Amino acid sequence: MNICEFLKKLNNKTLKNEDVPVSCVIVKNNKIISKSYNQRVKKNNPLAHAEILAIQKASKKLNTYNLSDCELYVTLKPCKMCEEVIKSAKIQKVYYFLDQNKVANNKINYKKLEDQNEYFYKELTEFFKDKR
Repeated sequence: MNICEFLKKLNNKTLKNEDVPVSCVIVKNNKIISKSYNQRVKKNNPLAHAEILAIQKASKKLNTYNLSDCELYVTLKPCKMCEEVIKSAKIQKVYYFLDQNKVANNKINYKKLEDQNEYFYKELTEFFKDKR
């Protein structure tokens, strides 16, 4: 079975759950090592995107978060959240079939807290300074 047929089969599971039909497989050395599909509705979890679930499974299977030697195949171009997770997993090759035309319409109002107490200001500042 080729990747396209495999993703189509996974998409049928998303439709049964009334979720957005997005499926994902991760391949290493021409072998599928993980697969998943959107499960936000099924799991009542906004993070349960196909790409994130597939990355979690691949990381667990390979016992590493570094998936730089893997390729990701997905039915829809990844959203911004999934893009960041893909970057964190160090996946460099992503193949998709359809463009993402939806733009997130979530407005978030960020406000920096000015309370610079000892812990949040000094210790965390030093921690990040040492890490970078």
